[in-house]
Amino acid sequence: MEAAFVYGTTYQFVLTTEIAVLESIGTEDIEYAHLYFLHCKPVLDFIQQCRRTLMEQPLTTLNIHRFIKTMEAPLLTEVAKDPQQVSTIHLQLGLPLVFIVSQQVTYEADRRTAEWVAWRLLGKAGVLLLLRDSLEVNIPQHANVVFKRAEEGMPVEYLVLDDIDLIISRVESNVHTQEIQEDEDDDMEDPDMETEDDEVAETVYRDRKRQLPLELTVELTEETFNTTVMASDSIVLFYAGWEAVSMAFLQSYLDVAVKLKGTSNMLLSRVNCGDWSDVCTKQNVTEFPFVKMYKKGENPVSYAGMLGTEDLLKFIQLNRISCPVNITSVQEAEEYLSGKLFEDLLSYSSVSVLGIFSPTMTRAIEDFTEAGNYLRGYVITGVYSEEDVLILSNKYTTTIPALLLARHKEGKIESIPLANTQAQDIVQIITNALLETFPEITVENLPTYLRLQKPLLILFSDGSINHKYEEVILTLIKQKHLDSLTPCWLNLKNTPVGRGILQAYFDPLPPLPLLVLVNLHSGGQVFAFPSDQSITEQNLLLWLQKLEAGLESYIRILPAEEWKPPLPAYDFLSMMDDATSQHPIRKAPKCMKETDVQENDKEQHEDKSTVRKEPVETLRIKHWSRSNWFKEAEKSFRHEKEL
Repeated sequence: MEAAFVYGTTYQFVLTTEIAVLESIGTEDIEYAHLYFLHCKPVLDFIQQCRRTLMEQPLTTLNIHRFIKTMEAPLLTEVAKDPQQVSTIHLQLGLPLVFIVSQQVTYEADRRTAEWVAWRLLGKAGVLLLLRDSLEVNIPQHANVVFKRAEEGMPVEYLVLDDIDLIISRVESNVHTQEIQEDEDDDMEDPDMETEDDEVAETVYRDRKRQLPLELTVELTEETFNTTVMASDSIVLFYAGWEAVSMAFLQSYLDVAVKLKGTSNMLLSRVNCGDWSDVCTKQNVTEFPFVKMYKKGENPVSYAGMLGTEDLLKFIQLNRISCPVNITSVQEAEEYLSGKLFEDLLSYSSVSVLGIFSPTMTRAIEDFTEAGNYLRGYVITGVYSEEDVLILSNKYTTTIPALLLARHKEGKIESIPLANTQAQDIVQIITNALLETFPEITVENLPTYLRLQKPLLILFSDGSINHKYEEVILTLIKQKHLDSLTPCWLNLKNTPVGRGILQAYFDPLPPLPLLVLVNLHSGGQVFAFPSDQSITEQNLLLWLQKLEAGLESYIRILPAEEWKPPLPAYDFLSMMDDATSQHPIRKAPKCMKETDVQENDKEQHEDKSTVRKEPVETLRIKHWSRSNWFKEAEKSFRHEKEL
């Protein structure tokens, strides 16, 4: 499936479990899976059979990729230079090269021999015809075959092999030896030979024997999907049973089911898109895993948060109420702002947002409602637009329209005017308001603060933060001295990876606490607050002023390392991008009501050819069913999720 995802626009992938078909293809042991490449392009007559090549290596993603790449390479290449200097795709893929040495007098016969060898070694080695007469270097007169290993620095071998089978066995014995050596290396590194080098896949593999409480969720099929989501409020997980991230998130999803057992009216269900692809296509599911919430009479709501238990639980719990909540009296508004109205939800949202408007501000109310719908499941929002709204605006000293932000942990309420503010701006205001002024950085929230694109001023602490240092930094924040930075702190006991970060900055590691400024987004410089100075307002401000003036030296520059494939032939992303550029991508469908979804089911069912002809690359595009106003906000949420 992963190979089909990459190469689906170039080749037709076919899966069969029919024994009769397997027996008709080859005489190999049909108890095991086999992959054949059928060379059908040269075949013009349907009666004529396609030549086929069997992949003899184990069916792993890397082996399939290597196999397909060799099928794309030229069957035979003519060269006229030193074999030591020749490089082809085969060497990049770790396969040897076989040179059939030829001369002008025997060229035609040598070429036929080379083509025959090339077909026999297809997928195992690259075969080249080496023209001895045109060479500037001398090939030993007796040699008729040159063998070049894939390992860098290995000398080429000049051989005398009078039989094609000797050439084949030479290559196959080399490949066999190499596989044995790789297996031994794997055994030395990890006794579990099947463990993936991908961390997510490795986790899934290690937990493969863990008993999952699947009975806490309802498995949906093509027959039961519509009736289930229309009959009750439902959360649906769309996943692929063959995909590692899906299976890892399935465990988190079931953890949520355990926490909600007996406490929620929301039905938790799941659809395996590997089994029910039509269901997933009709629901515009274009990536895995994907979570949607279905409520009667409402459009489905897509989950775009972190793929973890706590974030998904927060999304579900906050969706118990409408967003925004319609507040009908000043007393109810005060209860809302104090946290009493939704006291059981404060553990999931420490900030409540109330938009206050006069009844005539129709456009402003619509924009706020749109923003509230977009932020549904992430923050509690409410709207008040009664005749006596001035009571609230006067009490909190603001003009209408405005936002009232109740920070329940601090017990304070802030006001933000909304003059001529559009929906996307309201989303940004609320999103920024959810950020803490001096947060504790964790693995989960780091992407949110990196999104601000500011240098990080980090206080590393081996435990809880010293209140004296906290007071110093909060004071400078109030005085606006740190507006160009993101001040934060990191508890090494809560986030042990912080110790590895410090070791990358310092050698040896100085005593804690440590104050560090990291300019991640431009230059990568790391500056350390002098360890011989105490952290006071005056010392910290003076140090920051020296930094700004360029009078402080950095202790380290973080390398701008790109995440590149180990070899050009392994650049899967560029392959998919190339495929995308050759095919038009459909526009994202607009969000539909439940009734519209059901009405369209029949139309989509009748025209399955449309679904099948859709380029595979569209599966990589997330069809956001939001207003175009929110494109920038969506990018931020998506970037946070990816990080």
